[in-house]
Amino acid sequence: MDGTGIDTAREGYHFHVVRRALDEIDAAEAPLSLEELAARMRMSPAHFQRVFSRWVGVSPKRYQQYLAVDHARALLRARHTTLATADAVGLSGGGRLHDLFLRWEAMAPGDYARGGAGLTIRWGWFDTPFGAALAMGTDRGLCGIGFAAEAGRGETFADLAGRWPAARFVEDAAPLRGWVEAAFGGGGEARVMMIGAPFQIKVWEALVTVPSGHVTTYSDIASAIGHPRAVRAVGTAVGRNPVSWLIPCHRALRKSGGLGGYHWGLPVKRAMLAWEAARAEAGADAAAR
Repeated sequence: MDGTGIDTAREGYHFHVVRRALDEIDAAEAPLSLEELAARMRMSPAHFQRVFSRWVGVSPKRYQQYLAVDHARALLRARHTTLATADAVGLSGGGRLHDLFLRWEAMAPGDYARGGAGLTIRWGWFDTPFGAALAMGTDRGLCGIGFAAEAGRGETFADLAGRWPAARFVEDAAPLRGWVEAAFGGGGEARVMMIGAPFQIKVWEALVTVPSGHVTTYSDIASAIGHPRAVRAVGTAVGRNPVSWLIPCHRALRKSGGLGGYHWGLPVKRAMLAWEAARAEAGADAAAR
C-alpha cells in the first residue's frame, strides 16, 4: 500500500494486464471474445472484465467497437470540435485544460534556433496504455514523449533526440516520473516545455484546447490560429509535435474523417482515439445516472 491506501503492486499488475490486452486486441485480425481475451491474460472472464472495464471505462467488446475502421468518421460527426472558442480558453495560458492538469511554456525562438544548445534534457522509458514511451524533459517540463510500438526504442530515441542536436542528454527517469504519471491519469500536474518554431507552437497550443474524447480537423486548426489557407503547413506542424499524447495531435483528423498520418504509427493513434472515446462515453453515462 502507498500513503493513499492504494495497493500499488496490485494496481501495477492490473495496468500490465490491460496493456497486454490492448496489444492483443490491436494485433487481432477479428474481434476477440471476452473468453479468448481472458484466457490469454490467464484470468477468469468475470475478473478480466472487471479489471478491463475499470481501467478503460467500458467492456472489451465495446472497446473493440471503437476500433472499427469507420470509428474516426463517426467520432468526427458526433464530437467535432471546431476550435472557434480557442481564444476564450487562452491559447498561451496554463491551468486546468479539460481532462488533466497541464501547464506549459514555450521556448524563445532564438533558443529553438540554436538546436537546444545549453539545455540539459533528461530522458527515461515508461510503461503506458499504448506501449513503451520515451519521455524527455528539462527542469521546466516535458519536452518530448514518443512511442516505440512501431519504430522500436532505438529509432524512437534517435527521432526525439535529433530534434535538439546541440542539447546534452542524460538518462535520468526519476525527475520525469511525476509528470509522466500525471499525463496518463495518475493525478498531479503535468508540465510541458514546448520547443519549436513559433508557427509550430501556435498549432500545438490549439491542439491542447481539443477536449479528450473529441476530434478536430487540420483546416479547423488552421482557421483557429489565423492562417485558414495553411492547412498543409498545419499538418506538418501536427506531425512534428514532440510531446505526443499531452499535446494531442492524435485528435486531428482529415476533413473527410480519415485518420490522416501519425508520427508514431496509425495503430497507436487508433488506440488513443478509442481509449479516449470509451472513457468519455463512460463518464457521460455515469453523469446521467
